[in-house]
Amino acid sequence: MRKALLTLVVMLLAGCTTGADAVDVSNGGEFRFVAGTPDGDVIDESDRASAPAFSGVLLDGSDFDSSALSGDIVVINFWGSWCAPCRLETPEFQRVYDEVSAEDVSFLGVNVKDDRQLAQAFLEDKGVTFPSIFDPRGEVALAFRDYPANAIPSTIILDRDGRVAAVYVSVVEAEELMRVLETLVAQG
Repeated sequence: MRKALLTLVVMLLAGCTTGADAVDVSNGGEFRFVAGTPDGDVIDESDRASAPAFSGVLLDGSDFDSSALSGDIVVINFWGSWCAPCRLETPEFQRVYDEVSAEDVSFLGVNVKDDRQLAQAFLEDKGVTFPSIFDPRGEVALAFRDYPANAIPSTIILDRDGRVAAVYVSVVEAEELMRVLETLVAQG
């Protein structure tokens, strides 16, 4: 019994580690993130920092560059098909995306530490129509090292000037996301 329990613990711990090809997103112990924004809150315009530029390959195989988001309010959601909270949040994001995409609001998923086929099946199952970068090594998360993009799920919302306007390190409900987006749309 004891040996079986020990074997189970070792297997569980091995499953939680990243592979040898994963990018370390710990920023060398110099993580500068202080706190996520409270529900529905937006960072004051004078306190917003510019988001980093990034690029990657979308799950459909096409190239993506963050410059394509210029001028839009952007919701960036870091997710994985293996993430239970992502299963709750993803349909909510799709619902909000359907409501606001005509208002120059873009959504971008960033799929991390996942298998391409599992990620694509997850999106198909949830009916997601906005693009997702396939980022199994966490390279986009590394670009956002000043924010908790390595916590899954995480959501970072950018204003029209490409500055970080809100950060969430938990599930974001549709109503809360709509409040934040309405605030940013009103700011111009």
